[in-house]
Amino acid sequence: MKYSLLCISLFLFYSCGTSKQIVDKPILFNEERIQLTKEYLSTRYGLEQDNPTIVPKMIVLHWTVIPTMEKTFQAFYDPELPSRPDLATASSLNVSSQFLVDQDGTIYRLMPETTMARHVIGLNHTAIGVENVGGTKDLPLTKKQIKSNIWLVKYLSEKYPIEYLIGHYEYTNFEGHELWLEVDEGYRTIKNDPGEDFMNAVRKRTKKLNLKSAPVNSPN
Repeated sequence: MKYSLLCISLFLFYSCGTSKQIVDKPILFNEERIQLTKEYLSTRYGLEQDNPTIVPKMIVLHWTVIPTMEKTFQAFYDPELPSRPDLATASSLNVSSQFLVDQDGTIYRLMPETTMARHVIGLNHTAIGVENVGGTKDLPLTKKQIKSNIWLVKYLSEKYPIEYLIGHYEYTNFEGHELWLEVDEGYRTIKNDPGEDFMNAVRKRTKKLNLKSAPVNSPN
């Protein structure tokens, strides 16, 4: 019996690839945040919804440029945005993402996967965000983070109708695309995360999923 159970466990491990675990570490998602998220969907995208849910068609990878998981968690935790003049004019809703990957590869789920997070201009209504701790010269992203992002992309693609996998730096290529809903033509920020090398590594190992990259040029 013990041998049979071991064989079953090994079969599930190798066939399903469930060597990773997701740790639930929820940020504060109270009535205030729910209301702010619904307002964001309405004012930024023209979407009137009873609940701030999304139908995920895209995964967007990021880096935090914050040195620790806990500091990143605290930055995302509160419903309202702290001092960020570049973002506050658009909404007081705090930034966040559905997932956060620590330097050691640990995957944290910060909020429900199909609840809108504010992490990418124009596409939040359809995008699951994956933040990676680090991204600076002194604290570059790690191989363990690459492996965890690969696992997450596969995991999410099995659950949802994911069509696109992009880096945050590619988001403006969607201007004019049917998924792009940002109403303010002047509301943009320049991004370079999570870096081309990181994206290339993740894309190489998820090639069989046939996920599309961002459009090469913005349609007019």
